[in-house]
Amino acid sequence: MTSYTTSSARAEMNELRRLKTLLPPELQSWVMVESSTEVNPPLIRSEELGKDEVEIQIDLAKWENLAIDQRNLMFWHEVARIQNDTIPKEGWEMAALAIGLGGAVGELWVQDGLLLLLALSLCGISGYRLWQKNNGEKNLKDAMEADEKAIILATRFGYSLKNAYQSLGSALKTLIEQNPKRNQRKKYEERLQALRRSATRLNNGKHKIRAINLYKLPLLLALVVVLECAIFN
Repeated sequence: MTSYTTSSARAEMNELRRLKTLLPPELQSWVMVESSTEVNPPLIRSEELGKDEVEIQIDLAKWENLAIDQRNLMFWHEVARIQNDTIPKEGWEMAALAIGLGGAVGELWVQDGLLLLLALSLCGISGYRLWQKNNGEKNLKDAMEADEKAIILATRFGYSLKNAYQSLGSALKTLIEQNPKRNQRKKYEERLQALRRSATRLNNGKHKIRAINLYKLPLLLALVVVLECAIFN
């Protein structure tokens, strides 16, 4: 039993070290990769520890259910979120909302119009920021943009576009099958659909370029013939 525990811990440390090597050079000095210590944590998430320090936390128990290529693309998705500055920030909104509500109730009692207006303004600003953070449509848009950037990151590390799209798509399919929460499955499904649309657009673009090149080929051959005739005659 002790041997198995030691072996498992070693494998986890090796995986964390491997993932650190997948960080772009510009992130390696201030982004850390650690195992999550929460109870029932998400598969992967990022947390801002300070002004210049971010930690990517991974649930290694769930992580093992993914193939290496799937892990890589899910990891780069999280890296892309850091680069896009869409990870959760240290929250001040709840504290500000509580202060604003408390101030508003107090000012109603003492009937100070100016301070009441300031307290209500604080409530409005903090409430709007909380709404932004929990806006499902915006969060989904951010996730889709991170998927697109993860594909680009994968090509920096030697993946072809086709393999990058396939690996991320298969990872999302696996998460859809394994996730028991309906809302989370729906988010993965929408990301997968967006990824397929992106791959289709890319494929159609390649076909158009190929068709244009084939159309121009006879003209180029004719031009070569004309030039040869002009030179040798």
